[in-house]
Amino acid sequence: MTKTQKAEIIEVLSNEFKSAQSVIFCDYKGLTVSALEGLRNAAREKEAKVQVVKNTLATIALSNAELTGVELKDTNILVWGADSVATSKVVADFAKANDIFVIKSAYVDREPADAAKVEAFAKLPGRDELLAMLAATWMAPVANFTIGLDALRQKKEEA
Repeated sequence: MTKTQKAEIIEVLSNEFKSAQSVIFCDYKGLTVSALEGLRNAAREKEAKVQVVKNTLATIALSNAELTGVELKDTNILVWGADSVATSKVVADFAKANDIFVIKSAYVDREPADAAKVEAFAKLPGRDELLAMLAATWMAPVANFTIGLDALRQKKEEA
């Protein structure tokens, strides 16, 4: 890899990491190519990105994006996205399905985190689920009011 190629990779990753809310580092050693493609497809559905990057290039890109506090060792695959919960769910679900795939560390909401915090974020409801809960909460008074009106109408009809 030439210096210009390395510089391009660093620049692209730096820009990606600046806009990402979470960056998760995982060990993928021993996974098949088809399994990694499954991870990429799952990440794509949740608007996250997956890439295998040399540790030195990733470290430089992370420091350019003002993300410090996590040391990269051994083989790493990086998964990042704008939604911390969705990105965590992708990684945690894939780790459950593949015993070889291990979550090492992460930046969650741009703060250093361990694998336990990533798994905790994966258990939280996603954005769509939270919006559905909010809509149900807002609709509850209206639904109760209409049920009460209908009960009153039925009582008056019987009388």
